[in-house]
Amino acid sequence: MIIKLYDILGAEVITLLNEKKEPGLYEVVFNAHHLPSGTYIYRIVADGFVETKKMILLK
Repeated sequence: MIIKLYDILGAEVITLLNEKKEPGLYEVVFNAHHLPSGTYIYRIVADGFVETKKMILLK
């Protein structure tokens, strides 16, 4: 499973997770103290599943 965060221009900001996981429910803690407010894109890739969504970070 891979979870990555990109800025609105498409540049990779951080990789939150990059490891093999067994099926199940997981939680990832994301500390955004070093990021400015704005719009970001996150992408989740896992065994043929790909989802990309928009996220708005407000501080």
